[in-house]
Amino acid sequence: MTGGLRRRSAVVRVPATSANLGCGFDSFGLALNLHDEVSVRVIDGPVTVAVTGHGAGTLPSDGRHLVARTIIETLTDAGVTPPGLHIQCVNRIPHGRGLGSSAAALTAGVLLGQALIGEDAGGAQRAALQAVATAEGHPDNAAACLLGGFTIAWREPAGGSGGEPAGEFRARSLPVHPSIRTVVCIPRRPLPTRRARRALATEIGYAEATFNIARAGLLVHALGADPSLLVVATDDRMHQQQRAALMPDTLALVARLRAAGLAAMVSGAGPTVLTLVTAGRQEAEVRRLTGEAMTVQSLSINRRPTRPRRAPTP
Repeated sequence: MTGGLRRRSAVVRVPATSANLGCGFDSFGLALNLHDEVSVRVIDGPVTVAVTGHGAGTLPSDGRHLVARTIIETLTDAGVTPPGLHIQCVNRIPHGRGLGSSAAALTAGVLLGQALIGEDAGGAQRAALQAVATAEGHPDNAAACLLGGFTIAWREPAGGSGGEPAGEFRARSLPVHPSIRTVVCIPRRPLPTRRARRALATEIGYAEATFNIARAGLLVHALGADPSLLVVATDDRMHQQQRAALMPDTLALVARLRAAGLAAMVSGAGPTVLTLVTAGRQEAEVRRLTGEAMTVQSLSINRRPTRPRRAPTP
């Protein structure tokens, strides 16, 4: 066996995620039951990547691919010389739509690299959160992709607390009421996350900050215990309207859905619209108000943490 490796293959299913959930900018995340499946196998030869689904024919097919780079970096950081690899990606998460495709790719790469060297599950998950959140610059998608369910993520202040290393990302997964599902409305055109983040203001006012703080606390309660509060709890004054010029159709749909009493919001940096629903009639209303302009998909919440497993023998 290749030196430093305990396995020669592994596979992982990584979920789509929706970040922010309206009021919880860069902190709240939700894992959805829409998955990419990524496998890796140690081979004699170069690094090769085969992609089906989203990105097929356009993403790199060698070591420049994000999953491949991340596996190689994970092995290198552990002191293991990367061997030849064959990676297969079945991509079901749309790219550039605010559904966490980059976090899913990074998470897959870190977890598969860890699986090849045999890191223990507890330490691996914590290390993966640091790696993915650092690469992304924020922990919301990373936390949901790794932990599943509804997650709150944060970063320890400089100097740390309770003996933790300074600046470490932390996260917790909290219960979600069993009646809650999601409907995503996905535009045909992507919006690069970098462009969406450049539209944000560097400062917000006191009134906007206190508005979002109150809604964030209320959303934790609404998701866990009282879905009747979801509409008011998902309101936002921090980031969505600032991006309206980049995705006017998205914000117009959010406004229509909320006016109809539905808990709609921009998913992550957009342009997908996420709506939290509790009944079939609400799903039907989302579809009616969206029309043919976007692809509408109903998704349950992915409530389980993400774990790699040994790949079946080819």
